[in-house]
Amino acid sequence: NLSGNILHSSASTGIVIFPEDGSTSLDVLKYADTAMYQAKAAGRDTAVFFSHSMKVAANKRLLVEKELRHALETDQLSLHFQPQYNIDRNIIGAEALIRWYHPQRGFIMPVDFVPIAEETGLILALDEWVLFQACEQIVEWDGKGLLPQDFRMAINLSSRQFMMKNFVQNIKQIIDATGVDASFLEMELTERLLISDFEETSDKIKELQELGIQFSIDDFGTGYSALSYLKRLPLDRLKIDQSFVHDITVDPSDAAIVDTIIVIGLHLGMDVIAEGVETEAQYNILLNKGCTSY
Repeated sequence: NLSGNILHSSASTGIVIFPEDGSTSLDVLKYADTAMYQAKAAGRDTAVFFSHSMKVAANKRLLVEKELRHALETDQLSLHFQPQYNIDRNIIGAEALIRWYHPQRGFIMPVDFVPIAEETGLILALDEWVLFQACEQIVEWDGKGLLPQDFRMAINLSSRQFMMKNFVQNIKQIIDATGVDASFLEMELTERLLISDFEETSDKIKELQELGIQFSIDDFGTGYSALSYLKRLPLDRLKIDQSFVHDITVDPSDAAIVDTIIVIGLHLGMDVIAEGVETEAQYNILLNKGCTSY
C-alpha cells in the first residue's frame, strides 16, 4: 500500500541448473538472463528453466551481434531499392532496404539480424547508417537529374530510434551533412508507435513535416491498427502489407481487408500504396478498388 494505492508486483524468473547448464559464473548469469526473457515472452509472472535450445539460440545471437558490429565497421552492409510506381507505371519513389553480405555466408536477410539488432541496441547504429546512405544516394541521383519532382525515398524507422529524445535533431544533422532535399524523404512508422506516446509522436511528426518530410504507416493492418490514433496523427500514407496483396486474387478475406484499408486511407485524405504487386491481376484489382500506388 503506497499512499493509498494498492500495487502488485510479479516476477519473471529464469532458472539455471549448475553445473549442468553452465560451469562458470558468467555462463550461469547469461543463461539465466536468457531464460528470464523466455519467461517474459511466455506472458510474464512465471518461471522458465534454461534449455539446450536456448543455449544454441543465445550463442547464435551473440555471434550475430559480434559479426554485425564488424559488418558496420567493414562496409559489409548495402542498400537495395524497391521501386514504387504510380497508375501509369512510372517510378515515383523507392523504399530503402538494408542487406548484409557476409564474406563467408553470403547474403543475410534482415529477418535474421534486425530483431537481434533491436534486442541489443545495435538498431540505432543501423538506422543511422541506412538514413545517411539513403540521403547520399538521393543527392547522387538528383545531381544526375534522374529523379522526378515528386520522388520519395521511403525509410523504415525503428521504434527505439523514433522514441529517442534527440531523434528530430539527429535527422536534421544528417540532412545538413548530406545536403539532401528533405522533401525527397518519407519516414515509415509502425503501428506500435501510434499508441506508445501519442503527444510526443505527433510533435515529432509535425516538426519534421515542416521540413518537407512525409510520414507513412508501414504494413498497415498487421499490427495494432489503432484507428483512434490514426485519425488524429498528421500522416500522409498507408502501406498495405504484401501478405494481404499476395492472395488478393484468390482469397476473399484478403480482398476485403485490402478494400477496407483503401477506404480508410482515402477517407482520411491519405495516399495508399500496396506492397508486393507482382501480377497484372493484382494490379487490376487494386486499381479498381482505388489504390493508385504500387
